Formats: sequence, C-alpha cells, structure tokens
Amino acid sequence: MAKMTKRLKELSEKVDLKKNYNLNEAIDNIKTLASAKFDETVEIALKLNVDPRHADQMVRGSVVLPAGTGKKVRVAVIAKDAKADEAKNAGADIVGSDDLVEEIQKGNINFDVLIATPNLMGLVGKVGRILGPKGLMPNPKTGTVTMDVAQAVNNAKSGQVNFRVDKQGNIHAGLGKVSFSKDKLFDNISTFVKAINKHKPAAAKGRYIKSAALSLTMSPSLKLEVQELLDMK
Repeated sequence: MAKMTKRLKELSEKVDLKKNYNLNEAIDNIKTLASAKFDETVEIALKLNVDPRHADQMVRGSVVLPAGTGKKVRVAVIAKDAKADEAKNAGADIVGSDDLVEEIQKGNINFDVLIATPNLMGLVGKVGRILGPKGLMPNPKTGTVTMDVAQAVNNAKSGQVNFRVDKQGNIHAGLGKVSFSKDKLFDNISTFVKAINKHKPAAAKGRYIKSAALSLTMSPSLKLEVQELLDMK
C-alpha cells in the first residue's frame, strides 16, 4: 500500500469519511482542501447502476456547463467549403479536411476536441484507430458530428463536457476550478448531474446513482448525498 503523504494526511483530517455531504456543504469543504500551487480542478465521480456491456444501458452524452470548465480548449474541425468558413468564423483553432487528416496520421494532434461534418466522417474513419483511444473521435451523441459546426465550436469553447460510462459503471468529469465562486460550482455540478439523470437508460433498474464523490485534483474525496443528486431533474 502506498504511504500517505503528510500533505494528504493533513487534508484527510478535514474530511468526515463517514458523512454524506449535501452539495452546498461539499463545495464549502472542497474549497478548504486546495493545497496545490495551481488552480485545481473540481472533479465528480459517479457510480451508476447500469451494465454498459448491454447497448441499452450505455450512458453517453455531453452538456455545456454554465460557468465553463476554466480550461482553454483547442478545437479542430474537419469540414470543407462553406462549413470550413463557418468553423473559422466561429473561432475554431484548426480547420481542414484531407490535410488535417494527414497531420493526424503523422501524430500531430494539436487539439482537445475534434468536430466533423457528417459528409466527411468517411475521411475521419481513416484515423479512427488514432482518435478512438484518445477519446477524440467525433460522435453524434456528443454533438461533434454535425452540420451546425458554428454551434459545436461555440459549445466546445464555452465549456462542453462529454461523458461516457466506463465498463465498471463509473463516470468521472472535471466541472470547474476551485477558484470558481461557490454559486458557479453549484450551477456547473447540478447542470452536469441533471444531464446524467436525463440520460438514464430505460433498461436501468433500481437506484440509478449508487454513489458519488467530489474531490480536487490533489485532495481526498467527499462522499455526496445521493438522493439529492437523484432529485436533480
């Protein structure tokens, strides 16, 4: 077992490991745990009562956080002609088609989000094996395969968070920075949880969210009151 550092031990003493915090309490407490020399990310972890091995229990989607993520996002768009111009005017960092795919094939991936128009997904498929493992493959469910490239670019730039349940039924996401005000963090977290609830599969039975926790990049986690999250619609 890894030895707990002095810093982590001191932080852990501020956390009641037996308590399930309501969201207001959790945000107040998480702000006291900031200890890094950088602006730590506020992260949520959810354990869902789904079996993602079954297609009808997959939870995947995206949501735009009202206060953004606090992170600068580099957006690339694969489009041609008028749609390429639309992407550039919307503020995309990189716009191309065959030339951009060639750069990806060379390993030059200088973006955090990739958007593509539906008619060029065949071209994107050439680099699917590169993009897929990195979580960069455009997908209609996350709004990154669309003809409305301007809106997709705006969403990505303004704080869109993509989520997908893993094989164990977990979802993890960064929902802002510890420097954000309490109100902004509450709005971001509640907006994210509402999106998760909205994507509850019809095939999911029982208590949808089994457990939840809030933490910083370098802090212990606080368990959240699950019923409060389930009530967020």
